[in-house]
Amino acid sequence: MTAESPQSELTPFHPRSPYGVAKAYGHFLTQNYRESYGMFAVSGILFNHESPRRGPEFVTRKVSLGAARIKLGLERQLRLGNLSVRRDWGFAGDYVHAMHLMLTRDEPEDFVVGTGVTRSVAELVELAFSVAGLNWREHVITDAAFVRPAEVNQLCANPTKAAEQLGWTPKTSFEELIQLMVDSDLELLATPGNSYPHAFSSDAW
Repeated sequence: MTAESPQSELTPFHPRSPYGVAKAYGHFLTQNYRESYGMFAVSGILFNHESPRRGPEFVTRKVSLGAARIKLGLERQLRLGNLSVRRDWGFAGDYVHAMHLMLTRDEPEDFVVGTGVTRSVAELVELAFSVAGLNWREHVITDAAFVRPAEVNQLCANPTKAAEQLGWTPKTSFEELIQLMVDSDLELLATPGNSYPHAFSSDAW
């Protein structure tokens, strides 16, 4: 859980996975070098940023690959965990632009980067399968084996500082992002001779 929602640069960290712990360590290390040695070091507190290059162990790519594989007759089902979990998903390309803006400022500061809007995993699934021309309820199975032991039900960014000080706002909508990912995976998997690692062995989601 988090101390507040949406989360800003002042929200206390409460990582709920080894990955989150490592990210928190990197954030505090960056601050330490900036404050102790005067280095130009900035930390971007980036909420979920996705693209067709996302690894298949992450839920967005797991879903886009799943929808594509089912559409092409390569699979019949997709197993997922908690569909009610909500995340703030944005396009990685927009977030790279935010990083560039952070690094070209005169003074180094940390910034939350996100859309400020959450969607549930169920909404993600419904949209991805719709892009593929499928009814997700006919193919998606919830499986307790994919439920995380320490889950955060909602993560939502407060990107006000980035908007005010960097002039940054996301340009790509959630709908455009998922369309891009599903279309990319359909093209990838339909290419003759192309193979892709099975995306559904992860213990996440």
